[in-house]
Amino acid sequence: MNHEVALERYAELIIRKGCNIQPGQTLYLGADAESRDFAIKVVEAAYQAGARFVHVDLGDDRIQRSRILHSQQEEFLDHIPRSLPVRFDEAVEEQGAMLRLVGTADPEALSGLDADRTNRCRIAGHKAATRFFDDGIGRSAVQWCVASAATIGWAESIFDHLDGVAARDELWKQLLTIVRADREDCLGAWEEHNRQLKSRGKALNELNIERLRFNGPGTDLTVGLSHAARFEGGGAISQRGQEFIPNLPTEEVFTTPDYRMTEGTAQVTRPFLVNGTLVEELTIEFKDGVLSDFSAKNGGETFRSYIDSDPGARRLGEVALVGIDSPVFQSGHVFREILLDENAACHVAVGNAYKTCLEGGVEMTPEQLEAIGWNSSTAHTDMMISNEEVNVTAVTTSGDEVPLLVNGAWVSQ
Repeated sequence: MNHEVALERYAELIIRKGCNIQPGQTLYLGADAESRDFAIKVVEAAYQAGARFVHVDLGDDRIQRSRILHSQQEEFLDHIPRSLPVRFDEAVEEQGAMLRLVGTADPEALSGLDADRTNRCRIAGHKAATRFFDDGIGRSAVQWCVASAATIGWAESIFDHLDGVAARDELWKQLLTIVRADREDCLGAWEEHNRQLKSRGKALNELNIERLRFNGPGTDLTVGLSHAARFEGGGAISQRGQEFIPNLPTEEVFTTPDYRMTEGTAQVTRPFLVNGTLVEELTIEFKDGVLSDFSAKNGGETFRSYIDSDPGARRLGEVALVGIDSPVFQSGHVFREILLDENAACHVAVGNAYKTCLEGGVEMTPEQLEAIGWNSSTAHTDMMISNEEVNVTAVTTSGDEVPLLVNGAWVSQ
């Protein structure tokens, strides 16, 4: 694999398939400052695609750490400059494109901080972007995409035997393979992959699933679906009528559960970050639709603060199915970045739910949404609950039991 060629191919994939930039459209790009070299390649691809302007915001988690650690008054953590919601509103009003390149230079930058202060900052930021979440994402006014870019710090947290540039190069190699940018027919491969995900979602919808059962070591979990639930996967359609792929990579088909019908326990099979803290060996228990209890080897207090941050943070907002054929799973690595790890395994997410996975959901009133168990929250975090030992069974509205994944592998969908 020619590394530079693959990087340029990846940048083109992000712009042409991920955001699907249209002539005259504005792109809002956010990334870690260490990713600036790859960000420049993405900017070049955007202008070559006809972008009118590219706003670039390069950050560093150490800046946020300083704010959380040293702000002299608690209420300072609630402050959001007026320019931030204006930027989000502008993207919605212009039907622009929004891109986030994940991959921090220092994975430990936000660890060890006061969990309540960290949540306070997160909630303030979420509220400032309410219109973007409701209209930009919820109503697809914005073509948005989350992709990744390798950094030395992130790579060193994954590969114990490598340091510095060697670690980063290995991470780039893994990422480029996972997103199929190592292939000359990268864009064509994504068109075919997109068709497969949509076909899988269609097959699941035709089953009229009432409940999903997850069974494996430490896991016996039932997730209920409302009559309006619809599985989605692959690309979405923006208000401009353009298809875009919100996540690169994406290997999941997912839907919005009726949170009230969640019961049982699950062993979380991969560690994940919450507010910069790694949560490891987590076991969760749901009763009457609420996350009632949990245990964790590490990160338990941070996780507790997160799920107590608002009433909806203990309720389910998403359920997704992923088979072990996923290139993320096949890589054999845990990436400690949810964009990658959620595409390695089936997962559930506590927190905010998607209206787009409900038939007519975008147009439903709050009362109608509440009636079918849709969950609202400022939180949303995915927890992976499958591997090669977990089975997933669908129970249909007619009472039939249909195996979907056996030992982590898709049966037929």
